[in-house]
This record gives sequence, structure tokens and C-alpha cells, in this order.
Amino acid sequence: MSTQRTQRTSTRRKPRIGLALGSGSARGWAHVGVIRALESAGIRPDLVCGTSIGALVGAAYVAGELAAFEQWLVGLGIRDVLGLLDVRMSGGMIKGERLVKFLNKHFIDRPIEELPMPFGAVATALDTGTEVWLREGSTIEAVRASIALPALFRPVVHEGRVLVDGALVNPVPVSLARAMGADLVIAVDLSSDVLGRRLRAEPEAEAPAAEISEWRRKLQERLSTLMPAKEDDDEDDAPRLPSILEVVATSINIMQVRVTRSRMAGDPPDAIVSPRLSHLGLLDFHRAKEAIEAGEFAVQSALPSLNALLKRAR
Repeated sequence: MSTQRTQRTSTRRKPRIGLALGSGSARGWAHVGVIRALESAGIRPDLVCGTSIGALVGAAYVAGELAAFEQWLVGLGIRDVLGLLDVRMSGGMIKGERLVKFLNKHFIDRPIEELPMPFGAVATALDTGTEVWLREGSTIEAVRASIALPALFRPVVHEGRVLVDGALVNPVPVSLARAMGADLVIAVDLSSDVLGRRLRAEPEAEAPAAEISEWRRKLQERLSTLMPAKEDDDEDDAPRLPSILEVVATSINIMQVRVTRSRMAGDPPDAIVSPRLSHLGLLDFHRAKEAIEAGEFAVQSALPSLNALLKRAR
């Protein structure tokens, strides 16, 4: 009897850990801190999937380029961020082509199926609302489709379908991680504390005034046709209405929080890491250091429950 028990124990398969990285625009740099802290604690995922900014950071990690990616993030200034925002109004305010050109220049684009670790990205088919799992083909093209935030980034045509941000249907892709073979799923939710916070979407005004002013001027020129004419009877002391960009940003936050809660209620992860990131705006990409530190802190807070989960699963 003891021999049989020993044999069963020795042949027991180690559980596969899946890391599901959620959407959240500039808050997504926290994923870098989460990954670093998990590895420091000896927790290394066997597969990674991501939605939107989670797909971007996840791809850099799976490709073995996270160190170079992090170095670039920490060095980002407001001028760099504004330089990547090629503002226009055809399909989206931001084409995203400058970002793609940067990624193609600094990172090797390999087919997803040739990456060292299983990887998947989530996008949404614009015509049907279908959730699309990108598991093969160009890694950068998959990321580009996954981050195509409606009204901000231009949609991507992929295999005859028009794709936009996967956050519309699956902001934290637990279901994809399970479909890829994960026994245990660690989900990273970037939007747990954003509702009810001050509306803000534009880059924080620590940047040189000239750059912010020019960016606002370009944006206002393109939004002017969508702005209703000012009513003559508007009261000077009336509450300030939020800008269109603030409305878009907050609407996206509401959508992501509600969809995330619904999806994770139906398919709960085994563990959740929730960095506190409500102080970061939609386009605060230049504040990577703060986001990364928040990700690291969130893992430290969750580490006792993570270790207990892994111990039970072994």
C-alpha cells in the first residue's frame, strides 16, 4: 500500500500556472511590477495571456524582452508619450502606427506559436461583438489588435475582420488562460479601484506646458466638429462638464469594471492581484515607475494567499 501511495505521489503532475493580464491603458505598466515580484517570489507562470495593455506587457515578457521593455518604460517622458500619439479622427483619435513602428524597431516580432512560452491575446470583432483569441501569427499584430481601444486607437483588419480592444468583452482573460491549459489562474485586475475617482484622461500636467498645449490644440481641432455649440443661456457658475476625452476614459472604466465583475463571477480565477492605480489617468504612460511599484506592492500583499494556493495545489 505504501509503495502504491509513493508511486502516485511521484507521478502527480505539477499544476500549470496561467497569468491573465488585464486591460487598463497606462495603468498597465503595473503588470511589469507584478511579473517581477512573482518571479522574485519563485512563482513563474507556464503560460500568459492578456487583454489590451496586458497583451502588450505579456508579449514582451513571453518573448524574453521584459528587461529591455521596462528600461524603455521607465525612461519615457511626456515628450515621448505625446510623440507616440499620432492624433487624428479617422477610425480613432490615435492611429497607433508610431507605437507599432517603435515596437518593430526595438523588439523582434516572432510568430506567437514560436514564442518560448504559450501566449494569447484577446480582441473583439467590431461587426459581431465576438471575442477573438489570437494564438498564432505576428505577435505585434496581435498586440496591436488587442490594444485598439475604440474612439482612441484605429481598429485593425486581421484576416478579413475588423478588430478592436478585447476589453469590450473580456478585460481580464481568465477564460482564455483556462482554455490554454492552466490549472491555476492568477488574474491581474487593474480597474478594481477606479470608479468614483476624479475624471481625468489627459497626461498629468507635470509636463512642459508647451507640449501639453500643442497636444490639446491638435485634439481640440479634431474634436471641434463633434462638440455641440455653446448655449447662450449657459450659466457661468454651472458645474464644469467633463471633456469628451474624460467622458470616454470614464465610460471605458465603467465598462471594464462591470464586464470584469460579470466575467470573473462566472469564471473566477484562483487568485487575484489588484494594484491600486486610480491616481493614474488614461494617458499617463510616462508615469511607469509609479505603476510598476504599485504592481510590486500588490503582489507582496497577495503573497500569503498565493503561496497557500500553490501549496494546496502541489
